[in-house]
Amino acid sequence: MGIFDSLIDGVCDAIGSAIEGVGKGIDVVDSVGSKVIDVVGGGIDSAIETVSENPGTTVAVVAAAVATGGAAFVAAGPIAAAIGGTGALGAASTGTAISTLSGAALTNASLAAMGGGAVAAGGAGMAGGTAVIATAGATTGAAVAGATSATLKS
Repeated sequence: MGIFDSLIDGVCDAIGSAIEGVGKGIDVVDSVGSKVIDVVGGGIDSAIETVSENPGTTVAVVAAAVATGGAAFVAAGPIAAAIGGTGALGAASTGTAISTLSGAALTNASLAAMGGGAVAAGGAGMAGGTAVIATAGATTGAAVAGATSATLKS
């Protein structure tokens, strides 16, 4: 066997090992993917079962989430301005401290900061801030309604 044959055998062995490693990797990904699908499917089944067993509670939680989320959406500007006025949001995209601003500038800079920054800087801007506040409101309403419902049942 010459040097060329040894080289070919070495390359073939390396390729074979690489292919075997890829196959093992695919098996791991397949196994993890199956487990994730099982967990998500089980969670969905559990949620459906909870809703069907507790329709009144479900309606109350959804109604509370819609009401508080809607209220937070409508009041997003003043909520953001109140938070921004405390100095909790840092600086606006211009570099000015948000807590030193007032009026519409305070509201707009606060909403943008809550949304991850100005759109020009790669954030979601004022719309993102409004969505964050509305989502926080809806989540709070749903949590309070769920906790109240659980307390009333016991």
